[in-house]
Amino acid sequence: MVLRSEPTARQMRLAVELRRLRDAAGLTTRDAAGLLGVSSAQISQIEAALTGVSEKRLRRLAANYACADDELIDALVAMATDRTRGWWEEYRGVLPSAYLDLAELDHHATFRHDVAVIHVPGLFQTEEYARALFAYMNPEFPESEVRVRVDHRMKRKVVIEGPDPIPYETVIHEAALRIKVAGRAASQAQLRRILEMSEADHVTVRVIPFALDDFAGAGSAMVYAGGPVPHLDTVVRDGPHGTAFIDAQAQLGRFRTLFRRLEKVSLEPDRSRDFIHRMAKEL
Repeated sequence: MVLRSEPTARQMRLAVELRRLRDAAGLTTRDAAGLLGVSSAQISQIEAALTGVSEKRLRRLAANYACADDELIDALVAMATDRTRGWWEEYRGVLPSAYLDLAELDHHATFRHDVAVIHVPGLFQTEEYARALFAYMNPEFPESEVRVRVDHRMKRKVVIEGPDPIPYETVIHEAALRIKVAGRAASQAQLRRILEMSEADHVTVRVIPFALDDFAGAGSAMVYAGGPVPHLDTVVRDGPHGTAFIDAQAQLGRFRTLFRRLEKVSLEPDRSRDFIHRMAKEL
């Protein structure tokens, strides 16, 4: 059997969840191997996402792990048997794997909750805004490298602009709206784009104004992607060492609470649209 050289984030998530179920059952890899009649090495490979697992074997493991959550098991089976080759596959070997993982996460998400503090959310960005952002952050890149990243970002918008959009809610700090990433005209176009998208039934935009007292959430930027069951939600955060996919239950609970806190102190959708409209007229 040929082992995977670079598992995707989705494949890694399945492997992590299978390992968590085994640990919760108090079983070793040798115990799990005995249940399937395979070697311990094969269980280790499955739990490292180096190889896949069939539906039959996954359900057998879940039963012996005493997992009674049928919805979770069905969701894991769907992950294990999924053979989707989405549009992002054309970028494999062209862009870093994190770009593909983000697109795949979007594709399978049941909803998106974003918090943006410094930059406009990626799903709202215009081409000019995204190009200026990528070019500034990677000054050594030739135009071709910037262009492929912009193209990928524009295609990711299908999750809220395509024929089957997911519910999308974002909280945007005023700072992200006021910073002129690509000049005055581009900023006006960007604000108009946000206003346009905010009118969609499946999109909710809220603004946190500078005038808000006691706001200590400047480091709260995140993407919260809903899974088929809450247990399989994922938080994505950008850091100095790259993109981090967070899936520990305690951390997911913390970020759910954080999003609701930010949502509570932000302006209501109608007031947020009025706020952005006034800002666009002022530019």
